[in-house]
Amino acid sequence: MILVAPAAGSAPPEGFHLTSESFKDPAHRIDAPELKVASGTRTYVVAPVQSRRAAEADGSRSPAAKLDEAIGLAAAIDLNVVGSAVVTLAEIRPSTYIGKGKVDEIKTIVEAEDITLVLMDCALSPVQQRNLERAWGAKVIDRTGLILEIFGRRARTKEGTLQVELAHLNYQKGRLVRSWTHLERQRGGGGFLGGPGETQIESDRRLLQDRIVKIERELEQVKRTRALHRVSRRKVPYPIVALVGYTNAGKSTLFNRLTRADVLAEDMLFATLDPTLRALKLPHGTKAILSDTVGFISELPTMLVAAFRATLEEVLEADVILHVRDISHGDTEAQAADVRGILESLGVEASAERALIEVWNKVDLLDGPAREALLTASRRDGDRRPVVVSAIGGEGIDLLLERIETMVSAGRLTLTVDVPPTDGAGLAWLHDNCDVLRRQTNEDGVTHVTVRVAPARVDQIRRRFGLTLVA
Repeated sequence: MILVAPAAGSAPPEGFHLTSESFKDPAHRIDAPELKVASGTRTYVVAPVQSRRAAEADGSRSPAAKLDEAIGLAAAIDLNVVGSAVVTLAEIRPSTYIGKGKVDEIKTIVEAEDITLVLMDCALSPVQQRNLERAWGAKVIDRTGLILEIFGRRARTKEGTLQVELAHLNYQKGRLVRSWTHLERQRGGGGFLGGPGETQIESDRRLLQDRIVKIERELEQVKRTRALHRVSRRKVPYPIVALVGYTNAGKSTLFNRLTRADVLAEDMLFATLDPTLRALKLPHGTKAILSDTVGFISELPTMLVAAFRATLEEVLEADVILHVRDISHGDTEAQAADVRGILESLGVEASAERALIEVWNKVDLLDGPAREALLTASRRDGDRRPVVVSAIGGEGIDLLLERIETMVSAGRLTLTVDVPPTDGAGLAWLHDNCDVLRRQTNEDGVTHVTVRVAPARVDQIRRRFGLTLVA
């Protein structure tokens, strides 16, 4: 929940402090005494961008796209955005991030429009956040806090909830002081002399750290369990295909189209958070497992990348990665660069050995000339040419499935097996454990079956069916 801090200098509820139960019952969380802001909160969005010279130096996306994305993030949790602005910065001020003139200008808007929440689309330090709240008399959250809020609402599984809580606690740890001056009280120590004991804020930080350690242990167990699942899957001849991409690129819609599943797919940022696995049947009978993962975003908080590493490690184990891009978006190139950067941070680098397919989605949103230009660009030479699709309309899906099958079949051998008429179980075994490409039954009842198998399966087929000929 997005929370409103008390006005600067105001006293919190008497006697409020963290206990060991504070992290078990949501009603007793550290922020429980603060006023909870419901959906529909009147919100003002500020997108600070560097001056043109600085922006060109670091390759930042356009200011309009940055502002649109910030408004989209706010809409993802039903905030009522009543105004927005791009603020150009020559330099970042240590005290308030933006300049004093802009602080005063936004203060006037906040008071005139009865704004209760200001979203700063940047990473604020605790000091900057506190100073802006004092200046504007409104709650201020930064990009990291908003993304954590969205993730908290989207998490459905125990694993997802733990990952979000870990990221939130690490974020909250540096913001304990804020306006809560009561946290500096001291409790008496033990012994004959008593002593000063620990301050309340020290006690709360200790409880916070204890909870962080506990969650990290639970997530370590999740990591071990996932590793065991991956070992089990490797014993079954099913390759893994992972969907990755910028948030709202259409991954879940494509996932549903490929697997005929009903995963939540909406036109909003971070509609999918918890990973989903489904069976995928390819054109020539090859079976695979398709994995839908959380969407990426620019300036993704490092604490979230760390917390979700156990989930994102599924991408590391994938035989084929589908990088889904919203090709109709004005900043599609910048979004693709952000995704590649996060993949590289996970150890997934684009190379000749890495089976990666770029999927240019949402072609149905382009008009005639833009569509033709896109199709021409997609016909570039080489195996790494992108596949143009419409996950909504189904255009290009057959071609995408063929490309996936070609990649997952790379390195597999094609064999012809003779199955006698009395070996119905053997024929069923071939269908369950191999890709059956062709089968033909002679007059004597012998079935000639052409299959495609991983090299590790060849000896097993030889032992079971005798003479095997390479087709």
